Amino acid sequence: GSNDKSVRLWDIRSNQQIQVFNGHTSDVYTVEYSPFVIKNSIGNSNVICSGSRDNTIRFWDIRSNKNELYVIKGDNEKDDGIICLKFVSLEKEVKNNCCCVSLFYGSNKGPIHVWV
Repeated sequence: GSNDKSVRLWDIRSNQQIQVFNGHTSDVYTVEYSPFVIKNSIGNSNVICSGSRDNTIRFWDIRSNKNELYVIKGDNEKDDGIICLKFVSLEKEVKNNCCCVSLFYGSNKGPIHVWV
């Protein structure tokens, strides 16, 4: 994440930038790989998640030409910017052998929130 409002994906072996994701309107404070995998026309694709001072959490498909998959908008009064993210997977299985995953995020105003 960067103060230029972007998320950049790098290949650390070659030291080459692979992808740039835009969409945030302010500094990007945090980026996290998500446990979600989507199936699309190019096969399975990984997803990253970014949090920003613009008070949004954005999900990105890292293989499909910078596609933004989903946006969660924080509460301007309660949050005032997203500064950290963490996915937590519960060990317990639920229907159809799926795991429960929760997204915890912290904001500039301090509280930790859960998005299920």
